[in-house]
Amino acid sequence: MNDFDLDNMRQQMETLKKKLEKQEIVNDRVLRQSMKKTVNSISVRYYIVMAIGLLMVPYTYFVFYEHLGLSLAFSIASGILMLVCVGATYYNNLNLSNSNMMHENLLDVRRRMARAKKFDANWLFFGIPAIIVWLAWLGYEFNQKDADTALLMIIGAVVGGTIGAIIGFTMHFKTQRQYQEIIDQIEDMEAMEDDR
Repeated sequence: MNDFDLDNMRQQMETLKKKLEKQEIVNDRVLRQSMKKTVNSISVRYYIVMAIGLLMVPYTYFVFYEHLGLSLAFSIASGILMLVCVGATYYNNLNLSNSNMMHENLLDVRRRMARAKKFDANWLFFGIPAIIVWLAWLGYEFNQKDADTALLMIIGAVVGGTIGAIIGFTMHFKTQRQYQEIIDQIEDMEAMEDDR
């Protein structure tokens, strides 16, 4: 093999290396734009949940205590439950709120998304029992207030709770799926880099 062939092979290898680097930059950019879109979708959903939760704090007082005449303890506990939900949602949203996330190391982003996904999944271990206790207490309050209309109120609460549960689980599974999509995309990108 002469020097010309060897030099030609080096140039081709250098050209191929530059093309691969450009492709890696394009893939990284596309991945980060996709992640940003998905993270923004989750974040908007969290902000809506937090806004509704904050609006529910005075609403629970006025409706349960002032309008329906239920106990003050129940109204305050309902408001506190809403604040706990808002606080947990805000805490988990902090994993998404980092303005540098799109420029961070993908391994760190994957860790944060996995942490947010796990917190979101583990939240059900508190949320479901808390709602069951709250609904039972609501039924008790209705029964104490007016035994004649308690059954109608309890049926209304169960129907409302069922609709809320369907909406809540739909949002939960969509959020879990979106977290997993981000994690999978990062893992695919890392696998591609490892293969090179």
